[in-house]
Amino acid sequence: MAKGKRRPPKTYSMYPSKHDEVSEILQEHDLEFTFRNNDNDSGYTKTWSTSIMGRFICRNPKCGANGWSSNRISIVIRMYPRRQYNATVYHQRCKRCDNLSSPILDETYAERVTYWLKKWSGILVEQPNHSRGSKGPHQESLCEGCKAGHCRQGN
Repeated sequence: MAKGKRRPPKTYSMYPSKHDEVSEILQEHDLEFTFRNNDNDSGYTKTWSTSIMGRFICRNPKCGANGWSSNRISIVIRMYPRRQYNATVYHQRCKRCDNLSSPILDETYAERVTYWLKKWSGILVEQPNHSRGSKGPHQESLCEGCKAGHCRQGN
């Protein structure tokens, strides 16, 4: 990359650190999966776009925004051969300064990922209800999942 040019910030993250939480839930059904760090779009056997909940903090020191909670954090869950999976979690932009922020995830990440892995593995599971009251309409212009075509709220 040329000197002085910065890479554009990533619009999503993966959370291999959450794999232990996912594994613990899967053990209830004697399922074992490994987290796949490769985040490309090829080679998966199943995929699903959905949403989870969490909180964002604006990292722009000049902004002054306190952060925000979101009931609609876009996530793409993929299953791969040999019992591998990953999940791409999309970032959101600060309403005040337009800075990208990665989420602080709550328990819905592991619950939603394991729901789909169990379902794809042939286990009958009841769909969890993760809806909490929204404080306002979904803002597609701030949602990187919408921009990537993966947000179920915006599409």
